[in-house]
Amino acid sequence: MAEGLNRVMLLGNLGADPELRYTQSGSAVLNMRLATTESYLDKNKVRQERTDWHNIVLWGKRGEALAKFLTKGTTIFVEGGLRTSSYDDKEGNKRYKTEIHANNIILAGRGRGGGGEPGDPGGGGGGGGRRGGGGPSGSAPPSGGNDEAPPDFGAPGSDDDIPF
Repeated sequence: MAEGLNRVMLLGNLGADPELRYTQSGSAVLNMRLATTESYLDKNKVRQERTDWHNIVLWGKRGEALAKFLTKGTTIFVEGGLRTSSYDDKEGNKRYKTEIHANNIILAGRGRGGGGEPGDPGGGGGGGGRRGGGGPSGSAPPSGGNDEAPPDFGAPGSDDDIPF
């Protein structure tokens, strides 16, 4: 039997400040409410919006670290998997809840407008919090001390037209 795939990717805004709690064994768990909004045209060609709410759970040290600066309105990208569990409510009825157990969270900017000013934590045009990237926008890539021009691949008389 083939192995399954349980993968969720969401981009949205936090609807409230995240809640950091600890289990009895001392493990950190961060709970967040994420709103995803999509717009569409209805049958009368009128633009409509639909917002869905998602319960996000992040465990461990990453949850502790993110709890320090995530706030209501922050735009984040979440990767994880769906987990559904059941419980009995006060009246004895069986209830179900579905959560996204996150394994990766990327800051995508500030609030609904997307990115902030370059240099703002979490801002920078939607690239805040991502690994890698370059220096300030408009700057030239580092030359590594070599001011020689790169070879002109594919130039007439060149015996190699593939630049790698």
